[in-house]
Amino acid sequence: MAIITLPYRYLERLTGTDRQTIIDRVPMIGADIERIEEDHVDVEFFPDRPDLYSPEGVSRAMRGFLGIEEGLPVYPVRPSGITFSVDPGLADIRPFLGSAVIRNVSFDEEAIESLMSLQEALHWAVGRGRGKVAIGVHDLDAVTPPFRYIASPRDRSFVPLDFEQEMTLEEILTDHPKGRDYARLVEDFHRFPLIVDADDRVLSFPPIINGELTRVTTATKNILLDCTGTDRRAVMTAVNIICTALAEAGATIETVTVEGEEMPTLAPAERIVSVEECASLLGLPLSAQEMARLLCRMRFGAEPDGDSRVRILVPCYRADILHDWDVFEDVAIAYGFENFDAALPATATVGEEHPITAIAGAVRSVMIGLGYLEMMPFTLTNERVLYANMQREHLPGTLQVLHPISEEQTLVRTDLLGLLMEMLQANKHRELPQRLFAVGDVVEACATFQKFAAVSIHPAADFSEVYAAADVLCRELSLPYTVVESADPAFLDGRRGDIIVDGRKVGVFGEIHPAVLKAFDLEHPVAAFALDLTAVPGYPAPPGTP
Repeated sequence: MAIITLPYRYLERLTGTDRQTIIDRVPMIGADIERIEEDHVDVEFFPDRPDLYSPEGVSRAMRGFLGIEEGLPVYPVRPSGITFSVDPGLADIRPFLGSAVIRNVSFDEEAIESLMSLQEALHWAVGRGRGKVAIGVHDLDAVTPPFRYIASPRDRSFVPLDFEQEMTLEEILTDHPKGRDYARLVEDFHRFPLIVDADDRVLSFPPIINGELTRVTTATKNILLDCTGTDRRAVMTAVNIICTALAEAGATIETVTVEGEEMPTLAPAERIVSVEECASLLGLPLSAQEMARLLCRMRFGAEPDGDSRVRILVPCYRADILHDWDVFEDVAIAYGFENFDAALPATATVGEEHPITAIAGAVRSVMIGLGYLEMMPFTLTNERVLYANMQREHLPGTLQVLHPISEEQTLVRTDLLGLLMEMLQANKHRELPQRLFAVGDVVEACATFQKFAAVSIHPAADFSEVYAAADVLCRELSLPYTVVESADPAFLDGRRGDIIVDGRKVGVFGEIHPAVLKAFDLEHPVAAFALDLTAVPGYPAPPGTP
């Protein structure tokens, strides 16, 4: 989740109330206070509310929640006359572009830091690490419209942000810190996305780095915003959030014509919701008038539509409103969680530990005793992590995501080992040794069961270390096993073994293959093992098993 820094002085000016009131009440809109400092407070917001990832967004929400300014915020938009063309060659690379002109901005160092923080938070929450959306903010007065979004040859050069000399696009991917971090997003394409002005000067190399030419400073008064990506809805969400945040700070918004389309509109979306359904879900005796009043506190436009319905206008920055129940959640927030009566459930049951939970608990006890740290990898992953990097064949029973929102989450995990290797890659700057394990659900052929995996990385990690750990775990789980030579391509030949129980392969251990280490950009040996927990005595049989 995103942790947002809220400077007191700026926040008080935007909100119109004192810092203590804000600190006392901001948790009630769905946030956790991380730390309170002398000049600012750090607040953690959920990923579903990216509109709150800036002091401007928080102040807008708090003004409504505190009753200072209720109802739908209105953001006038006028045409700028600026146009953007999009190269058809980008269709299979990074096809979508959103843009806006933001004028009369007033930047000090604090405001610039706030904008950059919002940009990076949106890269994480909406952009999925820039893969889905990348955001560029440029000093408009340093360049000349109209602008072009093109598919450029890889040898094109410009001066990237924070550098003084020109670099080719390929050099940026290898020699610039941001290039190395995000090269994987574009390196396989024959041409690269590039944004240039009327004089063919480079503004940005999305999703990697902006040009030094358009650096935003305290002298910047007018901004050109570009958002590029692979998902149009996510791109326009980022545009709306940034435009409305800067409008809250006093800027004016102007449209840009992208291939004949004027954007952004910043117009709300209309919705009609049921009073009875909301009241039933929340357990509150609501009228249409009361429900509309509560929604106005949450910055919706709302008015009764008869006695049983409420007509609402959803602000353009509220990308989280996907279902009527999302609206009802805001009714509950506005009502006040502290105002709900505490009550015991109508029914009571006596529970006991599930056998699968007991087995997982035993695994955790053993591995923690061996000095391993438990990780909880995401359930969704991708072919690169599970198969390509691990040098393994794609399993025919893999459950694919029909409409993935990111290239990083395209399937449900069938194994845990690749995810732990990815975890080592993310923490390779940390001290060694690192010993990690995970236990949890996997899905094969639409069947859910549990697996275990562990990795150990340090200069002396070897076959003997992992064999000993695997032996301890199997003995403590009362799992009689034998070991045979393995052919698993993820491991080094001659330093790998399969765990066999009742004639069935249920696990593997050994030293990870150097090619796999290279794929995950790891520089030290890794010893690893994995186990199918369905082989453990006491694991419940699938329903319908005789």
